[in-house]
Amino acid sequence: MKFAEFGLNSKILKSIEALGFKRPTDIQFKAIPAILEREDVLAIAQTGTGKSAAFVIPILQLLLKKQKNPDNGVRCIVMVPTHELAKQIADVFKQIGKNTSLKFAAIYGGVDQDDQIERLQKGIDVLIATPGRLFDFINQGVVKVYNAEMLVLDEADHMLDLGFYKDIEDLIKYLPKQRQTLFFSATIDAKIKKLAYSLVRKPIRIQISPKNPVAKNIDHSVAFINMDDKRFFLERIVNANPDKKILVFVRTKVRCERVLKAMERVNITAVSIHSDKTQNQRDEVMKAFKTGEVKLLIATDVSARGVDIPNVDYVVNYDLPEKHPENYVHRVGRTGRGKQKGFAIAFCSEEEKELLTNIEEYTGYPINVTDIDHEEYADTLDFSAETHADWKTLMREAAAEEDEYLAKKKKKKKK
Repeated sequence: MKFAEFGLNSKILKSIEALGFKRPTDIQFKAIPAILEREDVLAIAQTGTGKSAAFVIPILQLLLKKQKNPDNGVRCIVMVPTHELAKQIADVFKQIGKNTSLKFAAIYGGVDQDDQIERLQKGIDVLIATPGRLFDFINQGVVKVYNAEMLVLDEADHMLDLGFYKDIEDLIKYLPKQRQTLFFSATIDAKIKKLAYSLVRKPIRIQISPKNPVAKNIDHSVAFINMDDKRFFLERIVNANPDKKILVFVRTKVRCERVLKAMERVNITAVSIHSDKTQNQRDEVMKAFKTGEVKLLIATDVSARGVDIPNVDYVVNYDLPEKHPENYVHRVGRTGRGKQKGFAIAFCSEEEKELLTNIEEYTGYPINVTDIDHEEYADTLDFSAETHADWKTLMREAAAEEDEYLAKKKKKKKK
C-alpha cells in the first residue's frame, strides 16, 4: 500500500515523498485510517516503528479539512514526558506539514518561557508540550485549550512513571468532552489500561508485535563482567568500532559522569546527558551525537524514550535497568530502527543477575551470552590505555560508589 491510498492532501503527500517515506509501516498502516475516521485509538507499538508519523500524518489531514476559527486557540495537544521528545515530535509536524499553513510549537521547562509565550501568542494549531510547562501556561492564560479537537498522549507509560497521572487527569477538565483522543505507548500494563480507558471512548486498539516487544533486527548479547571492570570493556568496544555510533546507558547521573571521565582518561571523546544538564547543554549534546560529531553518548534513561537518534549502531547497557525491565526495550530501541541492523550489548555483574532474569522474563526469551575466557578478560584490562595509578584511583571510586549503591538498596528494602 502507498500513502496516496489514504486519500491524503497533496501538500502532505509532497512532504512525505520528500522525506523518502515509501510505504506505511505496520503501525501507520493500521492507525492512520482509524484516526482519519475520527476514532479514538489505543496503540501499543515498539520503538522505531514510525509511531510519531502514525499520528502526525492523519492529524494534519484532519486539521486541513476543517477551517480554523482564529479565536478558538489550540486545535490539537500532544502531551509527552520529556523535553527531547517534545522537540522531536514538533520537528516531525514541521517536516510533514511544511507545505501547509498550519502552525506548530513545542513548549517545555528548563528554558526561559518568554520566547515560547511569544510563539503561542502568534497563534498555533498543534501544541506539543510536557505537562509542567503546559499547566504553567494554562494557569497564566497564555494558551487556550478549551476547544481542542484532539488530544494525543505519547509515551504514556513513561508519563505515569514520572508521576504525571494527576496532571493528565487535570488537563481533561479543560478540554471539551467531544474530542478525539489518541493514546500511544511502547508498553502496556494494568495501570496504563486504567488510564487509557478513562480517557478514550470505545477505542480502536492496535498492538504491533505484542509477543516480541524488541525489534527483530537487533542482535542482543550479554557479557558477565565485574562491576569495577566495565569501563575497560566499554573502552575495548569503542576502540574496536571507531566509526560506529555508540549509545551507553548507565544507572545514575553520578555514574554517568564517572564513565565519561573514565573514557576521557583513555583519550576517547564522549558526551553525556542526564537530568542535571541544562536544556541548552542537552540540546548541544544531542546535536553533537546526532550529527556524528561525537560517536559516544553516555546517558541515563532520560534519552531512552521515543527520541529518534539516527544511525545508532550499538546500544550498550553498561548498567542493567534497575526498576523497570521494560526500560531495556526502550533503551535498545534506539538502535535497529526501521530496516537498519542494530546491536545491543549488556554488561551484567554478579549483583545484576536478578535484573537480567527480569528482563528475559519481560521480553520472553533469553539473551545470548558472550563467553569471555580468562585470558581474553585479563587482556582487556591489561591493554587499557589507563595508567596503573589511574586504575587504582578508579578502583577506589568504584568501590565507594558500589558501597553507596548497596546501602541505598538495603535502605529501600527496610522501607
